[in-house]
Amino acid sequence: MPYDITNRSLARAGQARIDWAGRFMPVLARITQRFKKERPLKGLRVSCCLHVTTETGQLAETLRSGGADVSICASNPLSTQDDVAAALAARGFKVYARRGENRQTYYKHLLAVLHSKPHLTMDDGADLVSTIHQKFHKLADTMVGSTEETTTGVIRLKALAGRASCSSRWWR
Repeated sequence: MPYDITNRSLARAGQARIDWAGRFMPVLARITQRFKKERPLKGLRVSCCLHVTTETGQLAETLRSGGADVSICASNPLSTQDDVAAALAARGFKVYARRGENRQTYYKHLLAVLHSKPHLTMDDGADLVSTIHQKFHKLADTMVGSTEETTTGVIRLKALAGRASCSSRWWR
């Protein structure tokens, strides 16, 4: 499984923290149980650019329970929890996240999750969607949709939608 993390030996500690966080996320736990039965995301590829934290670890497991093939990169290198990234990699997720990664590595990781050719994206800051429209035009036409977590990202997306070069069906 492809990944780029700081230290794979942190996986056990990261999994313990992901499991601990899961005990305080009862709604996500119920969704996970439902997804295990219904598999509504079966066959879909989901690329995420989110804070790589214990909560995101739980979210990734939920998406996988629904049948999704999940790849994750860090939306903020300063919030990345290296033990969580290691745990996700050990569980077979495509994860590209290193605490304190430099700008070059950040963009390399962004491209890595987009090379999975996602049907769906989950974004924090609109870097995935912006990159799709700048460098992966054909990908935009095969996607089902995207989510954006932040107001700043929504503002970026509205500006992108206003540009004449943005011809994707998403904006119609």
